[in-house]
Amino acid sequence: MTKLNNNARTLGELKGTGYTHKTIKEELRQNLIAKLRNRESVFAGIWGYEETVIPDMERAILAGHDINLLGLRGQAKTRLARLMVNLLDEYIPVIEGSELNDDPLLPISRYGRDKVAELGDNTPIAWLHRDERYTEKLATPDVSIADLIGDVDPIKAASLKLPYSDERVIHFGLIPRSHRCLFVINELPDLQARIQVALFNILQEGDIQIRGFKLRLPLDIQFVFTANPEDYTNRGSIVTPLKDRIDSQIITHYPKTLEIGKKITQQEAHVRSEQKQLISVPEIAKDLVEQIAFEARKSEYVDAKSGVSARLTISAFENLVAAAERRALLNKEKNTSIRVSDFVGVVPSVTGKVELVYEGQQEGPGIVAQNLVGKAIRTQFLNYFPDPDKFRKQKEKSPYKKITNWFGEGNTIDLLHELTQTEYEKTLKSVPGLADLVNEYHKGGDSALKLFLMEFALHGLAEFSLISKHTLTSGLQFKDLLSGMFSLPKDEEQSEDDEDFGTGHR
Repeated sequence: MTKLNNNARTLGELKGTGYTHKTIKEELRQNLIAKLRNRESVFAGIWGYEETVIPDMERAILAGHDINLLGLRGQAKTRLARLMVNLLDEYIPVIEGSELNDDPLLPISRYGRDKVAELGDNTPIAWLHRDERYTEKLATPDVSIADLIGDVDPIKAASLKLPYSDERVIHFGLIPRSHRCLFVINELPDLQARIQVALFNILQEGDIQIRGFKLRLPLDIQFVFTANPEDYTNRGSIVTPLKDRIDSQIITHYPKTLEIGKKITQQEAHVRSEQKQLISVPEIAKDLVEQIAFEARKSEYVDAKSGVSARLTISAFENLVAAAERRALLNKEKNTSIRVSDFVGVVPSVTGKVELVYEGQQEGPGIVAQNLVGKAIRTQFLNYFPDPDKFRKQKEKSPYKKITNWFGEGNTIDLLHELTQTEYEKTLKSVPGLADLVNEYHKGGDSALKLFLMEFALHGLAEFSLISKHTLTSGLQFKDLLSGMFSLPKDEEQSEDDEDFGTGHR
């Protein structure tokens, strides 16, 4: 990165340092070139875009383009824009007191030009840090031209005793004040069409008009826009001439693999230090959290146009840890491990973050969330145990025979959410063949992981319709499939909806 001697306090001292004017796009380009040559990461903390979005971003910066990031919600569009600040020089000189961050060698405002004309090399300068060179505006329907570009300020005219023909009565908006800065407009399609039209000349010619003032302000701005394709049909659109003036449109996407999704979730999830000391989280639990998002993105119940944000898995993981923490606190346990039954805590994180294709009764999102958790278990089950479908016609060879036979004899178990560790272990080990199954396929696991896998096996067998699973108010009940189909549970607290969504019939 270009480093300047920021001890200079006047224009004359600045000239003595050898400082030369350069545009923000030249600045971004030069600093990116240096980073690429040194193979330094430009967009640290962004995962899954190494071969797709990031190369497109780097090409756009090298080309000196304004950028539109197009993608569904929760795809790190704003994060990418904010990280571009790291490609700016650490400090740049500005004329002290200038509203528009005037370059001392090339002032564009009336104030800056008058100051240099009056004081020459004695013009005082200040230094602007790169963190102060970022402006972000969320496009909402109430955003006005005055907000973005500016308006005549009657109070300024009165206090300075200036006629309205004097350009000094103008109060500049966000865009002129972002001269030599990064300017980001989030959710561009939400901006009214007439406001979008006002951006045409700024992007192409650099001149602006305010209340009859025709000002030739060669604004030096790196524009980054973000847009959600859903907005194009639901709320608004980017007007075609504006779209034409944005040089590069880069399409973002969701994580393509579970591993990338896990990396993002573990990086972003806020898990407190006391939670980490209290709760151990097996890798399979992290996989299940990510699998829920993957299942949601292909679910027939979830609106694909709306998307499933990465925030779903972040919130889900935080809630999962909180569910285990609550259970441990209630049982006064000094440490615990995540259980499959703790995934009841994930449901509230899912219901608020998926848009359903058909909005029905109030319980609809909750049922869909439980359904997605079940599908995630079914998918991940095959990574840990043999496919039960392969033994449909060879039941005697099935590794699950002992377990299903026990339930077939009329036995049931209740796995309540708040069981103590001793009760939890005792309940799982009461099922013949369950511990043997886990030991056969996962000999090396510790006791906490084996208990998780024992419960996971029960959930998986229910998803494959070998046993039935019913939701009770305070937990789950596992029993024989046929008895679950032909007789309602006696527990009056059972949810009525669970006959459709909790028995493993998918």
